[in-house]
Amino acid sequence: MPIYEYECSKCGHQMEVWQKFSDKPLGKCEVCNGKLKKLISQSTFHLKGTGWYVTDYASKGNRGTPRQEREKKDKDAGAKKTEAPGEKTKDSSKK
Repeated sequence: MPIYEYECSKCGHQMEVWQKFSDKPLGKCEVCNGKLKKLISQSTFHLKGTGWYVTDYASKGNRGTPRQEREKKDKDAGAKKTEAPGEKTKDSSKK
């Protein structure tokens, strides 16, 4: 159930009330019987879990995603592998 905040327009008393969405808004102040108005308050919204980082979203200056960068590094590392001694490949015979 959400918590709603009310303020009395006559005495300025503020209060918080747990109400269902289907409940009617309160109308009278419990202190002076003045008219209540519903306040807009900050919601309690929390993002939990992993993955909410600045690196998850590409900026204009960033040309590749982190995944593309990892794949490029893996590809470059595979191309730089050295031959075992005595092993010949097509490229080594051209030297």
